[in-house]
Amino acid sequence: MIPGGGQPNMQQLLQQAQKMQQDLAAAQEELARTPVEGSSGGGLVKATVTGAGELQALAIDPKAVDPEDTETLADLILAAVRDANNAAQQLQQQKLGPLAQGLGGGSGIPGLPF
Repeated sequence: MIPGGGQPNMQQLLQQAQKMQQDLAAAQEELARTPVEGSSGGGLVKATVTGAGELQALAIDPKAVDPEDTETLADLILAAVRDANNAAQQLQQQKLGPLAQGLGGGSGIPGLPF
């Protein structure tokens, strides 16, 4: 219901929608440029992903490398990447969450990860 019983101003609604779309695109672009780090094994393995979740770098301390035990190294790598991706998801919530609220919710918007 519109206060005063008037019709919604379609031009104003379109302008608001365009601004929200621009804000969302800017936030997504910023996420794609923002590095986020995760680690495991007390820092023996570090993974860097973008705020959008793209793996950018992986650093492995030589102390983590045991040719007799590659399984542990693989587990450390997976844990570091998961840690970095969790940090990226938190960053997405911070950057995109308020925009989703402006769109009328959050969890009900198709195509958004939250």
